[in-house]
Amino acid sequence: MAFSGAGPKGQERRSDHRVQLQNPNLAKMKEDILYHLDLSTSTHDLPAMFGDVKFVCVGGSPSRMKAFILYVASELGLDHPGKEYPNICSGTDRYVMYKAGPVLSVSHGMGIPSTAILLHELLKLLHHARCSGVTVIRIGTSGGIGLEPGSVVITQQAVDACFKPEFEQIVLGKRVVRKPDLDAKLVQELVQCSADLNEFPTVVGNTMCTLDFYEGQGRLDGALCYYTEQEKKEYLQAAHAAGVRNIEMESTVLAAMCNACSVPVAVVCVTLLDRLQGDQISSSHEVLEEYQQRPQKLVSHFIKKRLAAA
Repeated sequence: MAFSGAGPKGQERRSDHRVQLQNPNLAKMKEDILYHLDLSTSTHDLPAMFGDVKFVCVGGSPSRMKAFILYVASELGLDHPGKEYPNICSGTDRYVMYKAGPVLSVSHGMGIPSTAILLHELLKLLHHARCSGVTVIRIGTSGGIGLEPGSVVITQQAVDACFKPEFEQIVLGKRVVRKPDLDAKLVQELVQCSADLNEFPTVVGNTMCTLDFYEGQGRLDGALCYYTEQEKKEYLQAAHAAGVRNIEMESTVLAAMCNACSVPVAVVCVTLLDRLQGDQISSSHEVLEEYQQRPQKLVSHFIKKRLAAA
C-alpha cells in the first residue's frame, strides 16, 4: 500500500498561503490548458481574472451555484440593477463557474470522479492566478442519519464507506491513500456563524463519502439490491455509532486534494431526509428549495464575517 498524507512530510503552509501544487511537471509546460473549464494560461490572463479570489464555494448543481453567486453578491453589496454574472466556463458543458468580487462559485457535478477532475483544474487555476489565502467550502445536499430533514451538518471528519478517515485512489496500479481532514479552525468559525444566524438546526459530525448513490449508501430502492432491510438498518446504525451524521459522494476527495495543496477546506451540507426513516425524499419542492438555501446562508454569513475582520 502506498500512503500519502495531507502534503509533503513535515511541510507547513507557506507564509504567503499560496496554493501549493504537488506536480513538478507543470513547471516544464509552456501552456496549461484547463480543458474542462475552457481556460488556458496562454489565452487568458488568469491573475487578472482570478487573482483576488479568497473564497471558492463548490457544489454539485450548476443551478444551485448560480443561485449562490446571486445570493452572496447581494449579501456583500456587490449587486446592482442590470448586473450580470456570466458563466466563465461557457465554452464547455462540464462545469459552471461564476465570480462576484472575491467569491468564486463552481459546480463539481456528482460523485468523486467528476469532483476530482474539477479540483485538479480548479487548484491549478488558483495557482496560476497567484491567489493567496484561499478558503474552499463545499455547499451541498446529503442524506442525514438520525437528524431531522433540513438539519445542516458541518463536517468534522470525512470518512469512507467503512467509516475510515481515508481517501483511496488507484494510481499506476497501486493503492494510494490520503487523509481527508477538514480544517478545524474553519469548522469552529462556521459553528459560530450558525449560532449568529440561529435560523436552523446545525450539528458537527462525520460525513460519509460513498462511491454510489444506491447500493453504496445501502438504499433498498435501486435497480440492484442483494441485502435485507435489516442489514441496511444495521449498517446505518453502525455509521451513526461511528459519528457519521450524513452521507454524500464528494467530501473525501475534496478534503484530500485541498489538503495536499495546503488549502483550508470545509464541507457544509443540508440533510434532505433521515436515512434511518427511509430512502426516498418526501418533502415538497418548496420545502427542499428552502432547505438548500440554508448552507448558502451560513457560508455567505461566514464570508461577510471574514471580510469584515480583514
